[in-house]
Amino acid sequence: MSTTDFAHLSESGQARMVDVGEKTPTNRTARAEAYIDLGRQIAEQLRATGAIAKGNVVDTARIAGIMAAKQTSSLVPMCHPLLLDHISIDAEWEGDLLRIESCVRCTGTTGVEMEALTAVSVAALTVYDMCKSAGKGIEIRSVRLLEKTGGKSGSWQAESGRNN
Repeated sequence: MSTTDFAHLSESGQARMVDVGEKTPTNRTARAEAYIDLGRQIAEQLRATGAIAKGNVVDTARIAGIMAAKQTSSLVPMCHPLLLDHISIDAEWEGDLLRIESCVRCTGTTGVEMEALTAVSVAALTVYDMCKSAGKGIEIRSVRLLEKTGGKSGSWQAESGRNN
């Protein structure tokens, strides 16, 4: 592979921000997911009450994920700042695993995949932070992009099945 195969590298191999100024704005969406293995004891407590000593875990993680999506360009060096139209964070239990899914939308000249991935990553880290006093064996697993739409490359969807 040559450096021209990577949009964020110049022909001389230096890091650069991609110029999207001439691109036509399109509707863009991205969905991502993360799994958190909390272990039986913590999962049972959260399923029963939704909270631990630090408060409501899922609601706090949802707010953290939304805030993170809005700050992605401050965290990931080559990301463009985007005016996001919609961010949602949903959580559901699959046994002792908490699955967090984000959906991010905008009308713009570049995709929102990084915002969706950042949202679920920070939401998962928030769950870990709030629950770590109850057990250090919590694992964040399988952060991945599920789907993206819009832009020159069109739509993409992950293969079904999960890798948690």
